[in-house]
Amino acid sequence: MAGRNPINKKNFDALSTGFDNFQNKLGDFFNDGKCFVSNLAGDTFKIDVQENDQEYIVEAELPGIQKNDMSIKLEEARLSILVNKEQSVEENDKNYIHKERRYSSMSRTVFLADADSEGIKAKLEDGVLTVKVPKKDKPDNSVKIDIE
Repeated sequence: MAGRNPINKKNFDALSTGFDNFQNKLGDFFNDGKCFVSNLAGDTFKIDVQENDQEYIVEAELPGIQKNDMSIKLEEARLSILVNKEQSVEENDKNYIHKERRYSSMSRTVFLADADSEGIKAKLEDGVLTVKVPKKDKPDNSVKIDIE
């Protein structure tokens, strides 16, 4: 048995099924007794969408994001929230041999069937973006049918 490597995830990269992240989460759940402990580096921000008679309310969790790091647009009934965050430290008085920067880009899009592009309001407070999108008034297309 000399020269054999133990079986582990690193040795099976060529056999990837595309469900590796799902399998890792399942492994975290069943092996550690903890619920879904995972690295969120590849994750995106979470959103909640509510609806009432007058409007849609979209809330996005964006901790550490400033207003100038994001853009919001409504196009063809699709509300898109785009985030571009760049982090770097400029220190000119040091002689670096290694310096890191971080750049991340995330986006979420939701379909809002009868969204009205007039009167949309957005507010960022305590790391939560709230977007209120009014609904268009629906014309009454119902037809009364007489019974014979």
